Amino acid sequence: MRSWTSKAQSSQGRSTASRSANLKVLGRYVKTNALLAIIAAVVGLWALQILFTYLSELEDLSDSYTMSDALRYILYRSPYFLEQFIPTGALLGAVVGLGLLANKSELVVMRAAGVSIYRIVGWVLQPALIFVLLALGINQFVLPHSNQLAKEINDEDSSSLVTSVRGYWTVQPRFQNTAEDSTDGDAQPDGSDILYIDYADVQGNIGTVKRWHLDNDGRLQTAIRAEGGQYSGRVAVPTASTEPSEQYRYEWQLNDMTELTINQGFESSQTKSASDTLSLPFAPESVYLLTRVAEDLSLTQLYDHRQLMRQQGNRSLEHELSFWQKLLSPLSILSLVIVACSFVFGSLRTHSLGLRIVVALLFGLLFSYIQDLVGFVSLATGFSPLLMVLLPIIGSAILGGYLLKRQM
Repeated sequence: MRSWTSKAQSSQGRSTASRSANLKVLGRYVKTNALLAIIAAVVGLWALQILFTYLSELEDLSDSYTMSDALRYILYRSPYFLEQFIPTGALLGAVVGLGLLANKSELVVMRAAGVSIYRIVGWVLQPALIFVLLALGINQFVLPHSNQLAKEINDEDSSSLVTSVRGYWTVQPRFQNTAEDSTDGDAQPDGSDILYIDYADVQGNIGTVKRWHLDNDGRLQTAIRAEGGQYSGRVAVPTASTEPSEQYRYEWQLNDMTELTINQGFESSQTKSASDTLSLPFAPESVYLLTRVAEDLSLTQLYDHRQLMRQQGNRSLEHELSFWQKLLSPLSILSLVIVACSFVFGSLRTHSLGLRIVVALLFGLLFSYIQDLVGFVSLATGFSPLLMVLLPIIGSAILGGYLLKRQM
């Protein structure tokens, strides 16, 4: 009796081990097919976008913008294209990979052998995680540098006839002391300055600087333009306390400055000087963050920008929206893969692979348009960017889970 029991237990153990080994083989097979299909889809969409960009740049060729400039621009812009097509490529690749297995009835055999749909979906999600990490790496380490290099070659904003809001704009109140060397804060309002800086880097170099001074009645008094400047150091802000000040003002030495002074009667005079000093309450790293558009900043830089704006009591919805879009992009990719799996399992016999691909592309485009739409709604209404970014992701995941559950 004991011998029979031990033989049964041994047989059951061998059966369990054999089933586990078979599942590992099946899992490796499904993962490999899904990975190769996603790679092919992402690379294919990426190559098409590069080709269309190349054809578009041919129309802008001139003596100042040569073919080599266009090729370098496309090279620097290509990481942005790759990051943009990873979600749609993951969706399309999952449909193609599972669709090929479905066409050969391999998915039917797996399910007949007792492999659940959720296990197969889990196998497909694992190679998708590779592209999640790839997208995060591109956003964090590549895009801030490649986008800046691309804009240095072909900056569409600078050649546009339509005025665009870019760079750093601020309004600074100006005061004049009632007595010389006054340190007791007894100062009278002297209008305000509107300051604009179009470019800054972390080394302390800044591009074109413009400053307009308005009097207390809002009348323009002076207009200053400098072609650039370099960071020269920081100066402690004097206080009434005897303790060392922890507040500083950071100074830049401006170059090639032109000043236009508007006198009474609308008479004006123009003077030029080799240099002047610009004083700001921000360090060079902060000025760099304030002058960059949201899509050119990494995830950590967007977080630093958010903290800087909070310290000033301000808010930039555009940068907040970009921060949450980049932070939650892994969830976007995974939710799209779940939807892709539901498309395949929902049409194993009744629909062809070509139709599945078309449906996947249409859904990917719809998801992208909805993401853009909720982003515009957030910018227009001031509604929570976090919630607006989450809505399409949650909706996609719920739809995919519902469609999968129907096939159980």
